[in-house]
Amino acid sequence: MPEGLIVKALSGYYYVKPDAAAEDDTVQCRGRGILKKQGVTPLVGDHVIFTHTENGEGILEQIQPRTTALIRPPVANAELAVLLFSVKEPDLNLQLLDKFLVHIEHAGLKVLICLTKEDLLQEENDEKDALTTQVEQMYKEIGYDVIVTSSVSGLGTEDIKSKLQNKISVFSGQSGVGKSSLLNAMVPELALETGIISMKLGRGKHTTRHVELISLGNGGYVADTPGFSQLDFLELGVEELSSCFPEFVAYEEQCKFRGCSHLHEPGCKVRQALEENKIMQSRYEHYVQFHEEMKEKKRRY
Repeated sequence: MPEGLIVKALSGYYYVKPDAAAEDDTVQCRGRGILKKQGVTPLVGDHVIFTHTENGEGILEQIQPRTTALIRPPVANAELAVLLFSVKEPDLNLQLLDKFLVHIEHAGLKVLICLTKEDLLQEENDEKDALTTQVEQMYKEIGYDVIVTSSVSGLGTEDIKSKLQNKISVFSGQSGVGKSSLLNAMVPELALETGIISMKLGRGKHTTRHVELISLGNGGYVADTPGFSQLDFLELGVEELSSCFPEFVAYEEQCKFRGCSHLHEPGCKVRQALEENKIMQSRYEHYVQFHEEMKEKKRRY
């Protein structure tokens, strides 16, 4: 039986690209009833075994084991999350960036931070440009990959594309930061619709309606997903939060109390590292905010 990759899911149909097919060839499939009985929902990114039907469509027979499975966006086998945040229009939002990073760390994916719209900095003063350089350096020191891009000048486009080669990646980030523009720059024939920025609200209109894998032509696929303006922590336990801050891990192993919250306990090595400027002030402040937000949600639910 042929094997393939689900590249789109829409209205109960799954569009499978057979392993041996040309770039644009897909087979429209339905899932076999046994999958539903097993409680298995096929996801974009699933490697599947399918059979052809007489009408030229297909039936999903089996879903191969997954390496990862995301709830939102619903994508299987993603290895890399590309978090896109603009340096301007809308302005760089570090609190939201850190919230995305927490969720991606919890999901177990690798992260690539992409700072978009570098070309708009040319219209600003050096202070704004220096801020971007400082943010880039700070997150690199934590251990994250950071690339500054411009869809207008092409800056960073090839660097991003090479990082995505032979991987399934998820594009996420604040609305209106240029996800579709970057994809268009990497694969011009896509001609994806781009959003218009509302200067009053500082965010873009959503231009993506469903999850679909977009081929980059180099063995890589990108799940172009709707932009999110907010995230919640419902699937993440408060005791797991600090492990989603990689720079905390080395210090918290030396904390005086096991299960230290890093908020008020004596002998906390994370707070000591903060005082010694070994941990970013903004990152710790966001950790405290997220901790409180999670406790509040727990009380509410």
